[in-house]
Amino acid sequence: MQTGNGACSWLNGVSLTGRVLGGMIAFNKRNSTMDCRVRDFSSTGARVHLTNTAVIPDQFDLTIARKERSFRARMVWRSVDEAGVTFLGEYNNEMPVSLDLARRLRQSEAEKAVLRKRIAQLTDNGAA
Repeated sequence: MQTGNGACSWLNGVSLTGRVLGGMIAFNKRNSTMDCRVRDFSSTGARVHLTNTAVIPDQFDLTIARKERSFRARMVWRSVDEAGVTFLGEYNNEMPVSLDLARRLRQSEAEKAVLRKRIAQLTDNGAA
């Protein structure tokens, strides 16, 4: 539901009415994505405009590249081509990589190099 000034009445944060931001909705373990336009963005939610809200689940990830922010969002209302969402939480895009993960990545890269070298040896021997 909207108030007379264009801000959504269900938003409690400061609304930036009039501004349109590009966004991307991701769901299905981020295997499915859909571009959208974000209006009435606030600290607690936003109104998103997209081609078909019926294919979007009730909860999804919303990324707003221009603001360099990503949120877990829940649909509060929907019409055919727009929806109101509330933010359940914000993803920390600057989260450091754990030491264990960095070590595992380095080990995987070393194993990959060994396997590539072995494949090259096998294909050279097979061609001769």
